[in-house]
Amino acid sequence: MYMHRCLVLQSMYVYCCVSIFGWAFKGQVREVPSSGVRGVAAVLSTIGNHACSVICLFDSKTSSAATFLDSSEVLTASGVGVFVVVNDGHTNATQTQLEEVVPLARQVREASKCVAVVVVSDDPDFLAAFAEWSFNHQLLVWSSKLIIFTHLPLARLQHLDSLLLKTNSIIYVDTSRKGMKRGKVYAVLPHSLPSTNYLHVASWTDHTGITVTSHASLFPDKYNRFLEAPSLVVAAEEYQPHIALASDGQDDHAVSFTGPMVNLVDLLAESLNFSYSFKRPPDGSWGTKRSDGSWSGMVGMVLRKEVDMGVGPFAVISSRAEVIDYFRYIFLDYLKIVGGRGSLEVDAWNFTYPFVPHVWLCILLCLVLLGALLLLLPMCLSLGVQQYCPFDLIHIFLQQTTREISIRFWWERVVVGMWMLMTLVLTRSYAGNLMSLLAVRHIPQPYQTLRDVLDDPAVTMIWEADTAYVQYIFTVTSGAFREVAESGRTVFQQATQFPDSMDKLIRPGRHVLVIEDLTAKVFMAQDFTKEGRCDFYTSQDTFLPYIFAMITEKHSPLTPSINQRE
Repeated sequence: MYMHRCLVLQSMYVYCCVSIFGWAFKGQVREVPSSGVRGVAAVLSTIGNHACSVICLFDSKTSSAATFLDSSEVLTASGVGVFVVVNDGHTNATQTQLEEVVPLARQVREASKCVAVVVVSDDPDFLAAFAEWSFNHQLLVWSSKLIIFTHLPLARLQHLDSLLLKTNSIIYVDTSRKGMKRGKVYAVLPHSLPSTNYLHVASWTDHTGITVTSHASLFPDKYNRFLEAPSLVVAAEEYQPHIALASDGQDDHAVSFTGPMVNLVDLLAESLNFSYSFKRPPDGSWGTKRSDGSWSGMVGMVLRKEVDMGVGPFAVISSRAEVIDYFRYIFLDYLKIVGGRGSLEVDAWNFTYPFVPHVWLCILLCLVLLGALLLLLPMCLSLGVQQYCPFDLIHIFLQQTTREISIRFWWERVVVGMWMLMTLVLTRSYAGNLMSLLAVRHIPQPYQTLRDVLDDPAVTMIWEADTAYVQYIFTVTSGAFREVAESGRTVFQQATQFPDSMDKLIRPGRHVLVIEDLTAKVFMAQDFTKEGRCDFYTSQDTFLPYIFAMITEKHSPLTPSINQRE
């Protein structure tokens, strides 16, 4: 028994020998023939391996690591990493070694411009363990190419389909018999019947070399456009104006939706060559993380692989990004408060409204400063008794008659003249605005900020259940949003309940709806069309802006394919 670890860096090559240990008995190890090495080297030569690093991974029952390292075809790569993992029949030992090897191999992948991973094994259990660890620890990304070399028949490799479907991978099956050196290369097609999901893409013989079939490439881009039109399942729920329910699936009709998001899915279906059907979430929500770590709504459906993608659109937040993948961002939206308009009324304080408070404050300050100037300056300059009374400035502002006085100094004329000019502008502006206010009666719109709502203990807030916004207000530790969560004046509803709530709860004025700006405009427009009057308003304050996108499962190969189309 022995153990060895080394990392040798040279100008052109990287050799990694990691955790090689185990007992080697004669007859227990199956040698990979040189023909198999040449076949794999031929595959590598088709992907420009001179510019890419090669990661070779063997189980300890395959003593062909040295054979691969002696191959000049393999060593033409810009870097070679060789990992040999113990495989003595004990699953726990294999898992332990893969736990150490896969992260190291990932470091080689991250340090390389491009990577080809070659896995050599005839042990189904070892291949299954590699598939699990490589996928969970992101050893393989779509830009990497995976080659599995084996003598096993395809029927014994079906447990690898999940890995092979989600990676840019092929299977090289060595079929050499009695001096006939040959091999066949297969790719696994997504969303195909078990009998047809293996596509024969190439053959290798010692005489003809690698021969790629005419209808496919060696590494077919399986997700750029499906070779066979699969039927995908798409999670969706009504949320106008982005998506609206056309049929709820009753009366033997399938669930169907309309709207901009459906048009987007139609374009993707045509471009990628797939058909699709909709599936609604049982709880009608977008999805939040529960206390037990599970996810509700459409996010949970994607996470449990009940659907292939979710239409949404979904707010982009970090907690969701840990368990699902977002497609390219579609739009930006933010929350507003929707409240019921008050009844028309006459306000006794209308005469103060033509000017905002800071304008009234500036007028008062000007009166005080100019009055003090006219009163104190003659006394400081010993100019005699002041003839002009500062209170005359108020008479001018109120356009009242004043006593006849004589202004002796030029600076007094300048001060009084500027005040008269400013008074003229102010009074004309005030008169026009006051006339408008008296002609149009006041309509109360009391809730313009979230603070206005929090300060009124009689109002109840309605939020959409199980959304990114709700998850945020229950996880934030301070500020106004924490006060919302602790106020006890919040009601959570599904988006499909909002029209009814606006009619029965928001219109009377004791509830407000916290909703995205685009959706608020749609609901208000629909109510105006129905009632013939505008009974709602939206707040001036906006908060919690989010970008929105469609989603799919984590590390899905659909992500890069769809992103390049959006």
